[in-house]
Amino acid sequence: MAKLQYEGGGDWYANPSSIPNLIKFLGDNTNIQLDPEEYIVKPGGTQIFQYPYVYMTGHGRFLFSSEEAENLRKYLISGGFLHIDDNYGLDKYVRDEMKKVFPELSFVELPFDHPIYHEQYNFPKGLPKVHEHDNLPPQGFALIWEGRVVCFYSFESDLGDGWEDRDVHNDGEDVRRQALQMGTNIFIYALNH
Repeated sequence: MAKLQYEGGGDWYANPSSIPNLIKFLGDNTNIQLDPEEYIVKPGGTQIFQYPYVYMTGHGRFLFSSEEAENLRKYLISGGFLHIDDNYGLDKYVRDEMKKVFPELSFVELPFDHPIYHEQYNFPKGLPKVHEHDNLPPQGFALIWEGRVVCFYSFESDLGDGWEDRDVHNDGEDVRRQALQMGTNIFIYALNH
């Protein structure tokens, strides 16, 4: 599992305890044992190909160069999976920047019966709501390449905040558990599809 370090001014490093907590939750609640270290990869680097699941979050602007977009496309087409988790402020850049990666694709909202919402834990109403930003419902979008979800975009949910240490946002245990369970679903889905 790795986190994506991108250019453009956004805080790619947001939520430092998120990935370690998700890794621990996966280890405690599934038969998946991962290295507890959070690895950092860049969209244009070769290291990205070592990880089946790459997580991207933050607030604000991000940009992919044409070389980064081409490398990220190769990564995703060759079996990689990108989870973009809007921590508030990424949304206005997500669609434009991912068009550089897949000009022929557009994000589609996944229906609530999609397997990503039922992989291990059942979420009949889709993504859980962790934090309120613009009074909008949480939505899960995907880029689908030749029938396979290569990028999942969680919007208005803020899963990464729910994965953080409890004292960071003071979220209740039920909210944190739902966020970690949904993260588990996404990770297992990425490995299985």
